[in-house]
Amino acid sequence: MPRFSVIVPAYKVQAYLSECLDSVLSQSYDDLELIAVDDCSPDACGALIDEYAARDERVKAVHLAENQGLGRARNAGMALATGDYLVFLDSDDTLTPDALRAVADRIKETGEPDVLVYDYARTDWTGEAKRNKMAAQLTEKGPVPFRLEDRPGLLKVVMVAWNKAYRREFVEANAFRFPPGYYEDTPWTYPVLMAAESIATLDRVCVHYRQRRQGNILSTVSRRHFDIFDQYNRVFAFLDERPALARWRPVLYRRMIDHFSTVFTKRDRLPRGARAEFLRQARAHCRRHRAPGVRVPLRSQLRHGLVRYGLHRTFRTLQLAMSARRRTLKAAHKLTRALKAVVLQLHYRIQLRLPLRRDRAVFAAYWNRGYGCNPGALEEAFRTHAPHIRTAWIAHPEHQHTIPPGPRRLRPGTFAYWTALARSTYLVNNVNFDRRLKKRPGQVFVQTQHGTPLKHMGLDLQERPAASGDMDFEELLRGVDKWDYVLSANRHTTLTWERVYPGRYTTLEYGYPRNDIFQRATSADVARIRSSLGIPRGTVALLYAPTHRDHRRTQHPVVDLDRVVRRLGPRFVILARAHYSHGRPLGDGPRIIDVSDHPSVESLCLASDALITDYSSIMFDYANLDRPIVVHTEDWEVYEAARGIYFDLRDFPPGAVARTEDELIDVFATGHWRGSRSNQLRAAFRERFCPYDDGRAARRVVRHVVLGETEGLSPFVPLAERHPVPAAMSGRTPLATVPQPSRPLPVTESR
Repeated sequence: MPRFSVIVPAYKVQAYLSECLDSVLSQSYDDLELIAVDDCSPDACGALIDEYAARDERVKAVHLAENQGLGRARNAGMALATGDYLVFLDSDDTLTPDALRAVADRIKETGEPDVLVYDYARTDWTGEAKRNKMAAQLTEKGPVPFRLEDRPGLLKVVMVAWNKAYRREFVEANAFRFPPGYYEDTPWTYPVLMAAESIATLDRVCVHYRQRRQGNILSTVSRRHFDIFDQYNRVFAFLDERPALARWRPVLYRRMIDHFSTVFTKRDRLPRGARAEFLRQARAHCRRHRAPGVRVPLRSQLRHGLVRYGLHRTFRTLQLAMSARRRTLKAAHKLTRALKAVVLQLHYRIQLRLPLRRDRAVFAAYWNRGYGCNPGALEEAFRTHAPHIRTAWIAHPEHQHTIPPGPRRLRPGTFAYWTALARSTYLVNNVNFDRRLKKRPGQVFVQTQHGTPLKHMGLDLQERPAASGDMDFEELLRGVDKWDYVLSANRHTTLTWERVYPGRYTTLEYGYPRNDIFQRATSADVARIRSSLGIPRGTVALLYAPTHRDHRRTQHPVVDLDRVVRRLGPRFVILARAHYSHGRPLGDGPRIIDVSDHPSVESLCLASDALITDYSSIMFDYANLDRPIVVHTEDWEVYEAARGIYFDLRDFPPGAVARTEDELIDVFATGHWRGSRSNQLRAAFRERFCPYDDGRAARRVVRHVVLGETEGLSPFVPLAERHPVPAAMSGRTPLATVPQPSRPLPVTESR
């Protein structure tokens, strides 16, 4: 008997069916049967199902003689199911990698509950995935298993059949079946959750719910949307047969009205002439199923009242009035913004005519995303070594909390912001300021940059359209013309910047200020940071920080972190740091800590015991810590073709190189990540790329730029004499037994 019976009904989805079936059959947890039901589909769905059944004995092909609809097609699959748990999957959706393994583990962990509810993400035609907004209801904290009355907030999660696993014996004992018609999930999901003696949750995305541009049944104008009334009749009939569940009547009554109003207000559902009739039937159902003690939030009371009393024309009039109000407010807002922009630019022009303030400096980083990087280290150094300079930091409102005490906080697009840009003597950024900046005589622009270049930058991107996008290279050079100083951490960086950003600036080969902390931090600092991140004591923390793929419209994780950390065992945790343009976490799981929003990447480096990256410039900074670095180069050829690379990292790596995910696991399982060969590679890498990062870069820059001390600056400390703070697990052997692969996997440390 298999653990799971995955039931996939198919009708007119030939373009998506293979992807759906593959997502099931490729699961790492393979104790399953896949029951694919051809609902008399007029396209190639039936033939595709037969092909899969011929190739894989786990597939059961079911062909219905006539089209019966989604609900009855699921029933046909259930009739043949033999698995311990039933899982429903719509044929245009997919299971995420390792989803069934996570579900199986959680079921075992929570004592075989009747129902396990897991999360999903909506994926649109662009490939972008957005997690369910009610994901907080799926928290795994608290007693488990539980009943619905213990966590009624679970009803806020979308009421569908495909985000749950159901114990088959529980379903059969209660004779649950799907009814015909639209909205068939409603009289299934509510009764199942109310009747379940034990429920558990899994806080993990297990399903990608495809939002098709066209073809979604519920987005089809049809009178079949009137089926919703029969479906709620079935729900309340279920309650009538079970007086013990009467407590749920007010809740379901309120949700029924919400559902009716949603269908009524959606323009792509009801035929034009049927709207008044729909509202009349809604009124009748509200009267039939009315329950005492219904509490309706204030914001919903008007909508509920209009549905309950069937006020079609009033409802329509209010809709039109609200639509007109929104358009008016939008136009007024647009006009207000335009007037404000004109006033701000007039203010800026006035400020440009006033004298520069010699004791002012303004800082920003990463397009005003918060405090940090080289500008952050320099801002602190300004206050330490040039205390007569008053500093200010520019950040968007959502990043203001990252600014420490000391600098004045500025928001882009305000009068204070434009005043600072017009009258501050020192301008410091790791990108360019607003393109409308007029650099005045006497102003000093320090361009710190934000890393040593491995991938092509600046003018070299002219031949890389996939990476450059709509970059305006003339505007880029106009920005370069405003620079007075550019920082560099090594000779490779100097030669690259001066070629791809040609200008009259002076290059300061003083090192990157952001790396000074690596030489100053103490073991106590490392312990404090690890504690704040929740890294368990005695574990090896791997910082995973991949770069952005410019050639991809949507960003997908290159490494399955759940699989990696599971294979490595409980003595490892992964700090997952997504690129700021990635938009979502790189993975989730009990030993994966999402640090994408942490304000200081330097703190993450200090907290970790080793770095895993691909083509990110973080490797050059991390090398200053003299800790192990592992490079994952699975898509090297594609990335090199799309973005361009200055040198072959595989020929001159900072440590072990893994060409596949299995090799990456093997690097840590065998200890190569911190072996003698890896140490030799890292030493050569440091010699080439870390000559100036000795912990004094920020002080050198301030003394040169602000204090005018171009002579007598402190000499560089040789690499052999530097003593960066050791890793928390340095010198220990925390690696217990790591499961070895069934076959030897080659690990490449250099080509």
